[in-house]
Amino acid sequence: MPTAPQNTDELYQALQENDRRPYGRTRTVTAEELVDAAEQFDEPRALVHALLELQEAYTYGSEPRKSPVVFARLLNLFDEQPDVFDDRLRHLLFWRFKWVGHALRQLPEVPLTGLRQWLTEMRDRYEKADLGLQPYYGQAYQLAAHLGEGATLAYELWASRTRTQLSDCEACEICERALYHLMEGDDERALSVWEPVLAGKESCQEEPARSVSYALLPLLRTGRTDRARDLHLAGYRGCRRNASMSQEVGRHLEFCALTGNEARGLELLAENRIMFDEVDSPLDQLGFLTGAEVLLQRVESLGHGELPAAGYAGRTWTVADLRAEVRRRADDLAARFDARNGTTAHADRRRARLDRAPLVDTLELTLRARALDDVAPAAAIPATAPTSRTAAAVPDALPELIVRARALDEQGHPDAQACWARLRTLVAARDYTHPDDPAVGPLVRLRADLLAEEASRAGDKDEFTDAADLHEEAAALYDDAGEAGQAALARACALLALAEKAVADASAGNAGEGADVPAENATQGTDAPSESAGNDVDATDPKVAALTAAHASMVRLHEETPDLTPSQEARLLRLRATALGLRLQTSRSEEHVAPVQAEIDKLLAFATEHDIAVQVSGALLLRTSTHALSGDLPTAVTEIDALLDRLKSEGPAWHLPRTLGLRGRLQLALHDAQAAQADLAEGLRLAAEWPADAVDTARLHGDLAEAVMHLGRPDEALRHLTRSAELELRQGSRTDAYCTYTNAAQLSLDLGRVEDCIALLDSLLAEPDVAAGDIDDRLVAQLRLTRARALHAGEDLKAATAEFVALAAESAGWGDDPGSHAMIAAETAVLLGESGEFDRAREAADQALAAHARAPRYEHLSNSLRELARLQAQQQGPHGLDSARAFLTDAGRIADEARTAEFETHGRSLDTALAYEHGRVAAYAGEYEEALIALDKALALLGDPNRDDDAGEWAECIRLAGAVEGLYLERPAPALTRLEAAIAQLTALGHTEEAEALTSLATRLRDE
Repeated sequence: MPTAPQNTDELYQALQENDRRPYGRTRTVTAEELVDAAEQFDEPRALVHALLELQEAYTYGSEPRKSPVVFARLLNLFDEQPDVFDDRLRHLLFWRFKWVGHALRQLPEVPLTGLRQWLTEMRDRYEKADLGLQPYYGQAYQLAAHLGEGATLAYELWASRTRTQLSDCEACEICERALYHLMEGDDERALSVWEPVLAGKESCQEEPARSVSYALLPLLRTGRTDRARDLHLAGYRGCRRNASMSQEVGRHLEFCALTGNEARGLELLAENRIMFDEVDSPLDQLGFLTGAEVLLQRVESLGHGELPAAGYAGRTWTVADLRAEVRRRADDLAARFDARNGTTAHADRRRARLDRAPLVDTLELTLRARALDDVAPAAAIPATAPTSRTAAAVPDALPELIVRARALDEQGHPDAQACWARLRTLVAARDYTHPDDPAVGPLVRLRADLLAEEASRAGDKDEFTDAADLHEEAAALYDDAGEAGQAALARACALLALAEKAVADASAGNAGEGADVPAENATQGTDAPSESAGNDVDATDPKVAALTAAHASMVRLHEETPDLTPSQEARLLRLRATALGLRLQTSRSEEHVAPVQAEIDKLLAFATEHDIAVQVSGALLLRTSTHALSGDLPTAVTEIDALLDRLKSEGPAWHLPRTLGLRGRLQLALHDAQAAQADLAEGLRLAAEWPADAVDTARLHGDLAEAVMHLGRPDEALRHLTRSAELELRQGSRTDAYCTYTNAAQLSLDLGRVEDCIALLDSLLAEPDVAAGDIDDRLVAQLRLTRARALHAGEDLKAATAEFVALAAESAGWGDDPGSHAMIAAETAVLLGESGEFDRAREAADQALAAHARAPRYEHLSNSLRELARLQAQQQGPHGLDSARAFLTDAGRIADEARTAEFETHGRSLDTALAYEHGRVAAYAGEYEEALIALDKALALLGDPNRDDDAGEWAECIRLAGAVEGLYLERPAPALTRLEAAIAQLTALGHTEEAEALTSLATRLRDE
């Protein structure tokens, strides 16, 4: 608290501000300070309000030891100065007897006699105040349920009584009734009782999150798996990171463990790590720890006890170590409660949870379905994922293994990876002895081979600097080994990697300008190069210059290296062609087509002459790509069809998935989504026959997503997008993965799968590199922006507004991107308007307008300003009319600017929309004549409803004008004339659906 309140008015204002804060240490500390401040004033009622706020902060901040102390002060004040308590304060005081009963049950150090004495005190106070005893019997039942004895009688005494004004809310009582039936083993009856809460018809501070957490397992046991999944996503969001709902979090962890979602469980455990140290309630601790132990026990039983886990602060934990610590603490807590209660209820309940077997083998909870292997440290899992193909045979004898690795590598065979991986392990061992075998060569040659293979893997992950350095290091070792040809190849690869690095640096932030081999990117913009581009190539473009220089250096290196083997020479030719192919892909210049084709022809002729199948295939793939990049798609398809026939008959078979992927992309460019889908699906099927690193399956999934979207199958597209993104994460392409996941999140939001979208983004934002700030801040901001929009779509206005406000503040510092700030600030203003905070909304709108002046966003700003005007007029009526008109004035200025700039809108005309909004705002404010004039202007701008996309807007404008004229101005005759003419016109044009609302209004006017 910056400064202490100086008077009671400031105190009450500070209390209101603190009430808007989320529960937690900040709110609790402020509440404590406000009590200290209240004690300085000679105003008992102010102190009562401060104490009530403090007790609430303790209760919902999971500090049950302190809540009864504060209530004791309130009770003393009530006994000494009852007149200070008006009806509302008196109601709150008696309501909170239940809070104290709940707090005392959570503390095993409070003796059972103390719990019973408190119940007696509550009953005596209620009887003295002539209050109904149903709340008392509710507390008596909750104590019996806690003890594990006498619950049936206590339930009947409570449930049979009529509710009073001091009874728990309907949602909480429904939960208690359902829990009783659950305790009795009747899942169906419990779920039936719970239905109003689970369906969202009854809610409160803790509900439906509390009920949902208990209902998850009964839903599974009764076969309602889809409902359980949906409620898990929504319910977990209601309790995550909330210390006062740690038991609920524990039950969600248990649900993950029993549905084959152990990896998600570990993720949620990490997200709620604070609960190990910040939950002060022993009973809540017991519930959370037991749920966590169910998860940890399951993970360990699956053989993953060595995985890292988030646990108590101060040290790092493995799953096995944390499970042992959690078990020790939870066993101690259960024993303490049972000792206090004189029963074994808590130990028995804990044992029952730990003994449960999984209820389903696998239930896909989120779009990001991951297994425990996916969350293992990179060193703990194999470099390649398991495939359906029999694993490559790796020779046991060391000389044979080395020879085999080199032979497979020369062929470009994917099985070389397994051999190199085995050799890397062997050579790294302290007792490694290199074989004295002329066929193997010296150790320095083998070390060069391993460095070259490592460099290739770095290049595959776009780690171009590392790749270049490793290739250079390998070249030096090849020189030492007397392998001039291999050294030349390594240096050529280094040249290409450095050129790719230059391209990547110059293209930073520009999607689609990657540096893959052209065969992989042939259809990213397949328009033919323009003649103007071909006649005026910018040779100073750093990307073009880098690739031109790299090619020239490769040619010199090739010419200066004698005694190359056919395989080495073919690989050098392939690198030369690749460099020029990348230059064409970068420049899209007609001038750069012929040089690529010339290099490809050299490679093809040489590889054919020497029967090097892998390079023949590579040349044909590059030629297909070149045709595609030059805009000749039909020829590209003809070429690739011939290549596929060759691969099927002569091989190499491992080129088939990549070639089918390229053919699929060509079909997409030709707008044949069905053919594209068939090719890509077949490519994906064949890719499973090879090691995971051999084929870019992430790309295949991404392209399949595009194909099936064109075929109208968005849910299938979503699955492919998420699979693509997760594969990119595994490969280390984290930026690409987050971009793909951003698209998946937006698609899920567009499909109305709001909870899926939020759960996906929550998972991504919790990734260590995102949390540590290692990922590009704009990309993270996009993830947060999509999440904020999803929260808004999910009707969590408070959370959505908070995120938008934070993003608006952050984007204000994006000096290089004022347009994005304009849009974010405008959306923020709308959400603040929905929350009724129009002063802050005005400030945000002004920020948006200032940014718009630097980078115009006409349509977005106009839409937001009109919506703000509507919201203010709707919520405040005549009182808000002037401010609403100010928003419309700003929108009018933007419409004028857009007209001057000849801006074309994607939706309706800004002028038409503005006129309509003037009418609606005036109607909300009771200015009906003004509203009718504005609506007639909008209709004049709209013209006749000839097009389908105009008919709905026109009909709505007629409807509002008819309502204003007929109902509010009480002129039904002209209103009916207007409506009947419009109905006839719409019907004649076939817009019968749009005419229905007008017909309904006309009927109403006639009846009245």
